[in-house]
Amino acid sequence: MFSPKLLLISAIAVALVGSILAISSLYANAQNDEEKAVNSRGMGYYQTTGDVLDPAGSSGSASTGIEPMKYLRTFNYGRVSTLPNGTTLREFTMIADDRQTMEISPGVHYNVWTFNGTIPGPTIRATEGDLIRIHLINNGTHPHSMHFHGIHRAEMDGVFETINPGGQFIYEFYAEPYGLHLYHCHVQPLEEHISHGLYGVYIVDPKTPRPDADEMVMMMNGYDTDSDGENNFYTVNGVPFYYMHHPIEIEKGRLVRVYLVNILEFDQINNFHLHGNLYHLYRTGTDMEPDDYTDMVTMSQGERAILEFTYQYPGQYMFHAHKTEFAEKGWTGMFLVKE
Repeated sequence: MFSPKLLLISAIAVALVGSILAISSLYANAQNDEEKAVNSRGMGYYQTTGDVLDPAGSSGSASTGIEPMKYLRTFNYGRVSTLPNGTTLREFTMIADDRQTMEISPGVHYNVWTFNGTIPGPTIRATEGDLIRIHLINNGTHPHSMHFHGIHRAEMDGVFETINPGGQFIYEFYAEPYGLHLYHCHVQPLEEHISHGLYGVYIVDPKTPRPDADEMVMMMNGYDTDSDGENNFYTVNGVPFYYMHHPIEIEKGRLVRVYLVNILEFDQINNFHLHGNLYHLYRTGTDMEPDDYTDMVTMSQGERAILEFTYQYPGQYMFHAHKTEFAEKGWTGMFLVKE
């Protein structure tokens, strides 16, 4: 015969087992719900550490001037005129501002610093030997400048000529050498001005044009949204995962030319990997003969290269950083090759 004390202990043990089973069931259901939520992001079972921003369904993108698909193939040739000696003059107006806020991922707002209201800034393009005149206006609250990679006089270097808020400056130099260059603010602290978005691409075409191609610009960048010196999001052309949800359409058999620039702050390297194909790599674009034939290039900040390739087969092909963290936090996209 069981004693009352033993019966009480047995009852308590049964209750505890029941509670444990109930808690386990709730935990399993919660895990399943989380897995379903991850899979519903459109990335299949590829779980990311950053949320996906689809600008088609976001109010943040349209009001900030950041349009990755438009930026991809837009080139600013400036206001063109001819000087008495026959030289082509290209004039550009660039407005620096540091007061804009952009939603770079759902619910994540970031203070972007821009040239002409966009991040990256406009792609400036000229032909070797053209005279370039840049009218810089500082509409921001911090001092700013413009430093162009390439060849120019010392007083046009944008390092010591700091333009205070409300100020203006005119940069003037000849476009040389031909190749792929970049520009960015060069005011200290430099990492603050670059990481917030004051940069863009500068292309100088050779006098004898390159072969006809579907040309596009890709600027690799990132965002440190919590100001701890480490990037929380990585992108090409400013919006995480944009080209995964809006694949870049290209034609089968047509030459594609990508002007690839790395401006990523805080991380030592960045890279570009192409799926299902290889590309001819022209480092800095200052030579007409390729340096490599590969599907992978790694760059430090400020490095750039022209990539040329042609797809033989239709379908969808990924391109992304071959640094897993960068890809999982936004630096990944897709080409859609069509007949």
